[in-house]
Order: sequence, then C-alpha cells, then structure tokens
Amino acid sequence: MTPFGEKLRALRAAKKILQRDMAHALAVSPAYLSALEHGRRGAPSAGLIHQICDYFGLIWDDADELRALAKISRPRVKLNAAGLTPQQTALGNRLARELRNLDPETVAAMHRLLDSALKPEPRRPAAKNPARPAAAAPEL
Repeated sequence: MTPFGEKLRALRAAKKILQRDMAHALAVSPAYLSALEHGRRGAPSAGLIHQICDYFGLIWDDADELRALAKISRPRVKLNAAGLTPQQTALGNRLARELRNLDPETVAAMHRLLDSALKPEPRRPAAKNPARPAAAAPEL
C-alpha cells in the first residue's frame, strides 16, 4: 500500500463510503480505485486528485497533504545511479533488495536519519541590485 492509498482508504472508511459508490461518483472503475488504494497503480492525475478533494470536501492543508502523498506514492521506484558514488549506488541497490524485510521501527528510524541529514539550508534574503533603482511608489 502507498501513503496515498492508505490516506484514501482512511478517508473513505471514516465516511463509511463503499469503494463502488466512490468509484461511481468519480467516474472511475471500482477496480481502479482498489488498485490505487492497494498501491498497484501509480499516483492518479492531478484532475482526479482534485475530484477526490472535492468529493471529501478537502481544502487547504488537507488537500495539500493528499497532493503531497500522491507525489511520494509511486509503487515502482526507479533509481538513476548515474553520477552517484559507488557507495550511494550500493546503498540504493541494497535498499531495493532489503526494504521488504525491515520492520516499521527501522523504517521510521531511517526516515528520521534522512530528515536530519537533509535539513534544508536557511533561505537568504535576495540581494538587492544596486545598479537598478527602486521603483517609485505610484501617486494617489
């Protein structure tokens, strides 16, 4: 199951909506909806995500969360190792082989480790261009 599929199923279960009823409302097949929930299909189109948000009345942060989950919910992950170090390539291949065997606590620890190692750099304010004069305020 993908993060998107898990969220979709949770939304549907919370409202006690049958898969076939939701599929009919979204004009997709129940089989397709089932495949989305179980991670047998890739992320849906932006249009379908929008329809799902409308269907559940999701706005703002909830809709953004669903869109973000769709982006990270590819059931078949590909790794382009071109330009990576041998150690990075070996890690990617090892993860591909062993991920299925990791318990949830180990996976959570790996997420925390990656999150701490990949802290985004603080944004610096844009430098002002001294060669360009500031625009004059419009007169009222």
